[in-house]
Amino acid sequence: MQERLKVDPYANDPGRWGHSFANLADLFVPCLDIVEPNAVLEVGAYAGDLTRVLLEWARERNARVIAVDPEPQTALIELSERCPELELIRSTSLEALTSVHLPEAVILDGDHNYYTVYHELKAIASRRSGDNFPLVLLHDVGWPHGWRDAYYVPERIPAEWRQPITEGGGLVPGERGTKPGGLPYKWVASQEGGPRNGVRTALEDFVAEQQGLRVAVVAAFFGFGVLWHEDAPWAQAIEQLVRPWSANAIVGRLERNRVWHLATTHTQRSALYELELEIQQVEDWLRKIESSRIFRTLRSVAGAFRSATRRAPSLSDGSRDEA
Repeated sequence: MQERLKVDPYANDPGRWGHSFANLADLFVPCLDIVEPNAVLEVGAYAGDLTRVLLEWARERNARVIAVDPEPQTALIELSERCPELELIRSTSLEALTSVHLPEAVILDGDHNYYTVYHELKAIASRRSGDNFPLVLLHDVGWPHGWRDAYYVPERIPAEWRQPITEGGGLVPGERGTKPGGLPYKWVASQEGGPRNGVRTALEDFVAEQQGLRVAVVAAFFGFGVLWHEDAPWAQAIEQLVRPWSANAIVGRLERNRVWHLATTHTQRSALYELELEIQQVEDWLRKIESSRIFRTLRSVAGAFRSATRRAPSLSDGSRDEA
């Protein structure tokens, strides 16, 4: 896959978090190959990292890409201006999913919270149900957002659906609350778990209400979910492709190890940064003391005292003369 798609998933990821869905191209592009949609709808395009992967695929298939984002970054806007096969819709997902063309493949990678994802899925099902339900690919169904809400703009979520929020919460695997120095997120639920909390919870609650839907979750790169209807003409091929990955315990252990090291390294760097700030404060304090009038006076007195001490005869010298 790396030879086929010449896109660097770390181009906008200097910390190597692996947060881009583009890291999973080796698996989701074959899914698109199986379904052969005439268009792919991408929710949460942001700066266009994933969009570039989808455009490469679309050019091979003479297909289109529909990117939805309420606040697209400059790189994505410029990409849409250069690529006629890309349609950029500046809208929230819940607004767009009720009106835009809904193709046979949808990628949900927008606001990672229960309310948004659950209602995105409900909106899709209201327009395409049964064996007409599209292939839906979801990101961030694992740690940290699988069972913990994150909010891009909290005010967009109705108050009764919002979890208690910690601003700038640090997240560490195994820590249900937030922790200083963990992976930082702007607005996150103060606690992990419980009802109506997280992307995975939204997916599971939605599937439990439907008939005939199948789901597979691959642990890699913060969790990749695949959702489809069992009666879709391509259902068996999708099942055969993704199920071995979903059942692979080694992939799960690798991801748990990856995010633990990611969070631990960030914690250590945060502690080092705090130590550097403290050292800088001490150095600033010492410089202020050194340049103060009192310090200069004390230094002058100490110098005079040392000079006087060197000039005065010692007691031992006087004793020898008297002897």
